[in-house]
Amino acid sequence: MVFGRYDYAAFLTFILYAAGSLAIPIVLVQMAQGLDFPLEKGGMSAGGWLHMIRSLAICLSMVVSAYAAARWGNRRSLGVSVVLVGAGMALCAVAPAYFWLIPALVIAGLGEGVIEALATPFVQQYHEKDPERYVSFSHGFWSLGVIIATIFFGFLLMKDVSWRIVLGLAALFAVPPILLLLMKEGKNPYPERSERYEVHHLLAQAKDISKVPRFWFYFGAMFLAGGGEFCLTFWLASYVQINLDKSPMMGGIATAIFAAGMFIGRLGSGFLFRQRHLKGLIVASGLFATLVGIAVPFFPDAPSPLLLGLLLFVLFLVGLGTAPFWPSIQTYAVDRMPKHDSTMVFILLSCAGVPGCGVFTLLMGYCGNAFGLAASFLLVPACFLVMTLLVLAAPSEKVATH
Repeated sequence: MVFGRYDYAAFLTFILYAAGSLAIPIVLVQMAQGLDFPLEKGGMSAGGWLHMIRSLAICLSMVVSAYAAARWGNRRSLGVSVVLVGAGMALCAVAPAYFWLIPALVIAGLGEGVIEALATPFVQQYHEKDPERYVSFSHGFWSLGVIIATIFFGFLLMKDVSWRIVLGLAALFAVPPILLLLMKEGKNPYPERSERYEVHHLLAQAKDISKVPRFWFYFGAMFLAGGGEFCLTFWLASYVQINLDKSPMMGGIATAIFAAGMFIGRLGSGFLFRQRHLKGLIVASGLFATLVGIAVPFFPDAPSPLLLGLLLFVLFLVGLGTAPFWPSIQTYAVDRMPKHDSTMVFILLSCAGVPGCGVFTLLMGYCGNAFGLAASFLLVPACFLVMTLLVLAAPSEKVATH
C-alpha cells in the first residue's frame, strides 16, 4: 500500500468527522446541565433530537453531493465540506441556549453529509488498484478520530474545562485537512473525472440503481449498521456517567475502547481481506457483534473494578465486530453492481446509513426515558442481527440488473 497527499487528507478528514460527531456526545451531560435540559430528568429525547436534526442535514447535503462532485470535483467539494464542519462546531461552542445548537448543527451536518458521501469515492478514485483495501484502511481513521476525541475531550472535562472550550477545540481539527485539500496542487494532482454530469443525468443514475433488487438489501443493511454503530458511539459516554456513576474521563475511555476495536478491525480488514472475502467478513462480524453486544445492557449499576474491566473488554469486542460493516457493505455493494456509477451507489447507501444513525440514536433516547438507558442498548444487537440476515439474503452473484 502506497500513500500520497490525498490519502493523508482523507485520513485527517475522517478524524475531523469523528471528532465533530463525538464532541457533542462526550460533552452532552455537561451541555445538558448548562443549557437546561438535564438528561436524568427526561432530557434524553432532547439529546437524541440533536443528532436526528444533524442527520437530516447530512442527508440533505448527501442528496446534492453527487452534483457538487460532478460540477466542482471531489477534492474541492470535500475541502469546502471540511470548512462547514469546522464552522458548525465553532458555532456550537458559543450557543447561548438549546435551540441555538440547531442551526449550528445543521451547518456542521451539511458539511458532514458531503464528507459521508464523497470521502469513500474520493479514496477509491485515488487508487485504481485494490481500492477496497485503501477504503477499509482510510475508514479506520474514523475510529482513530473517535479514540483521540473521546480520551482528549474526556480528560479536559475531568479537569473541569468548559464544554464550550472542548467544542472549540473540536472545530480546530478542521484546519489540517483544509490545507491539504484546498492548497495549490503539486506535480501529482488529484485524478478528477473528466465527465461533468447534469442533474437529470444524476437522477437517471439514481433511478437505474433503485431498480436493482439487491440494492435494497444493501440499503436496509446500511440503515441498520449505521443505527447499531452510532447508538453505541453516541450514548456510551452518557451511559457510563449516569448509570455506572463514573467520571467524564471514564465515559470517554469506554467510547475510546469501543472505537479502538473498530480501528483495529478496519485496519486489519484493509490489510487482510480482499474483495472476494467481503460477504463472509460481514456475516461473521455481524454474528459476532450480535452475540457479544447482548451482554452490554446486563452489567450492574456502579460495577466493581473487575466488572468494569470486563465491560470495557466486551466493548472492545463489539467494536472489533462492528468495524467492517460500513465500508465493507458499501464496497461489496459496488462490486455486485459493476455497471452502475460507483460514486452514486456510495452516496445512496450513505443516505441509508446516516438516517439509521439518527433514527436509532433518537429511538434510544426515548427508550432511555421510558425503560432506562441500559435497557435501550438492546437495540444494538437487534440492528446487527437483522443487518446480517439482509446481507445473507441478498443475491450475491456479480451481475448487473437494470
